[in-house]
Amino acid sequence: MRMLRRLTRDLAGVVIVLGLLLLITFLPPDTSLREVEANHAIRACVPTTYPPLVTGDSDRPGIDVEILRAVADYIGVELLLNPNDAIGRDFNPRHWAINRGKCQVLAGGVVDSTLTRSFLDTGPPYAETGWAIVAPTPLEDIDGLTVGALTIISGLDRIGLASYLRRRNVTVRVVRNGQELVDGIASGELDGGVTETLLAGGLAADNDWWVASLPDELDRYNLVFGLWKGDLTLKREIVQAFRQLESDGTLAAILERYGAAPRAQGGSFPAR
Repeated sequence: MRMLRRLTRDLAGVVIVLGLLLLITFLPPDTSLREVEANHAIRACVPTTYPPLVTGDSDRPGIDVEILRAVADYIGVELLLNPNDAIGRDFNPRHWAINRGKCQVLAGGVVDSTLTRSFLDTGPPYAETGWAIVAPTPLEDIDGLTVGALTIISGLDRIGLASYLRRRNVTVRVVRNGQELVDGIASGELDGGVTETLLAGGLAADNDWWVASLPDELDRYNLVFGLWKGDLTLKREIVQAFRQLESDGTLAAILERYGAAPRAQGGSFPAR
């Protein structure tokens, strides 16, 4: 009797596995790469501007745009950009109104985090980011300062940032965009600004400011391109493209051209 029960259990397991394999055969085929090749173009949704990732400057279009152009060249198609202002002013992806019909790739500040992976697949990482602070002159400390917070990028840990600033008795004023942050610092209303590392580096370079990373207690993340879940053939091709760009030095050259580095330059504040 015991052997019969064991045999029945084993047979039931085999039936379940065979049933799952049969169901897989009814799944629609992944045609993501085939569609890109058939249309001779890959479409990317990007913010209107998010320097240095997306600049809107045809001569220096930004890190993400240049990488995507190189990826498109590898695939043998054209890159078509679909600027979306919501990406640059709202950190909630549900408000961006993007779909497969508008783009196959999402770029311009996509962070490889649990939040991002809950609604997107991700491509290979190409740079690291986190939170950084900018100011007209070097700051020895930020305790008691008034800073502008520009946290539009999706995926970074805003709760951890808020907790850190609260422990340092920092007065936070939320700003809507980079220009508002620049104006607040230039007018003296703000002692500095806190934002995503690469954006902070771009603002510092444009305004001849000082920039520093916030401490390592605040998580750092990889920057990636967002892809739709299930678009495996397109993802594999993009992974292969990245391998080529890394091996021939193209990726490193693009990052160097925009002064991108693993961490913002200028040091960091100690954790408390």
